[in-house]
Amino acid sequence: MAKPVQPRASSPDARALAWAILQRVEAGAFADALLGRQLHTSGLTPRDQGLVTRLVYGTLAWQGYLDHIVAAFSRRPPQDLDAAIRTLLRLALCQICVLTRIPPFAAVDTAVNLAKTFRSGAPSFVNAVLRRAASGWQQVQFPSSVEDPCGHLALRLSHPRWLVERWVAQYGLEETEALLRANNEPAPTVLRANRRRIEPAELLRRLREAGYGAEPTQYAPAGIAVTAAGPPETIPGYDDGQFSLQGEASQLVGFLAGARPGERVLDACAAPGGKATHLAELMDDRGQILALDTNARGIQRVERMARRLGLSIVQVRVGDAAADCPLPTGEQFDCVLVDAPCSGLGTLRAHPEIKWRRTPEDIAASAARQQRLLLNLEQHVRPGGTLVYATCTLSVEENDDVLAAFVRACPAFTVEDPRPFLPHSAHALIAGDDTLRTFPHRQGLDGFFAVRLKRRGTHGIVRP
Repeated sequence: MAKPVQPRASSPDARALAWAILQRVEAGAFADALLGRQLHTSGLTPRDQGLVTRLVYGTLAWQGYLDHIVAAFSRRPPQDLDAAIRTLLRLALCQICVLTRIPPFAAVDTAVNLAKTFRSGAPSFVNAVLRRAASGWQQVQFPSSVEDPCGHLALRLSHPRWLVERWVAQYGLEETEALLRANNEPAPTVLRANRRRIEPAELLRRLREAGYGAEPTQYAPAGIAVTAAGPPETIPGYDDGQFSLQGEASQLVGFLAGARPGERVLDACAAPGGKATHLAELMDDRGQILALDTNARGIQRVERMARRLGLSIVQVRVGDAAADCPLPTGEQFDCVLVDAPCSGLGTLRAHPEIKWRRTPEDIAASAARQQRLLLNLEQHVRPGGTLVYATCTLSVEENDDVLAAFVRACPAFTVEDPRPFLPHSAHALIAGDDTLRTFPHRQGLDGFFAVRLKRRGTHGIVRP
């Protein structure tokens, strides 16, 4: 695999850094984590850090659309180009076709200059493709919205066709189009105020005084949406443990547990720690939370987060609850939270690269793993205790189908109305089957699914 072309150390240019990051994402890195690390050491101004973020996320979100335009003006299709050139063309076209505020000649000239760091011949190729595209991209043809509506939506709104077809079957054409458009919008930066250290209203006041655009969230009472260029770690109050970074829909999952001070809670898939620490805050740091995860580095992040927030009841352990659950037989908890690893298709605003990596086979594999998690962990819920199952995907196979299969296999568990445990503002998010469901295009939230299950009597699995 070719080594990504790095920007010259003497020129911390926003577009050069965005190009380097996009190459590494193309090679398998995750954009959010990589952006955070790179921006922290970049030396760029906050304004330029914001530009890097917009360029990276915009290019990834519109990748399929941009590749279609590249194909219209290049002698070679995008998949046959070197990854460095492919990502550079996408980056330049994102500025021309998506962001539009950047003059096309500036985007072309910058891309040509960056291509000079790659190899001879690259600048002339990049120049030829981009100059043709800059004047002709609005005339590029797309599949007919009448004859091939899924093909039209897939290319025009930049999503894999297989995913568009699934969502059209599930939601219909009109709602799918709204969902695709919402997925291409930037994800908001949302904080969760640590109410053990500061009230949300006071944190909101301090952020505004510091010059941040900040608004309370609609559904999560401790949430604050902020306009922040650069890493969240640079926001005032972070080092003092006044807040955590956690999406609004994700914050609601913690309430479903209904955990009270003094209880024992298992967070079975805990990394990076948002929900475990939220539960500890809701429990006023009294009781016990066992945070379990397969990822040793992820567990270290949970530990560091709890320490920064001043939380003492979060204990961490490395282990895979989907394999041989590393808990003693008979050990039980008042609540078990299964925030299951999933396809992540509800978080495409924050993780746009996911949609280009997932396959239908991945969804089936995730659903099978989720079912194993639930069947392994049900024995660790005490009689009368609670099991919370949550995902950040819109996939029926990983949500409704997994839930239905589990309830059939474990009839001691029944779905419980979560409204008594949720903030009143979130009651409107509960569906008729007592599940929590959120959507980017309906409420402006990440796509989440969560359910609260109550256990009666003793445990037991019904085997077919």
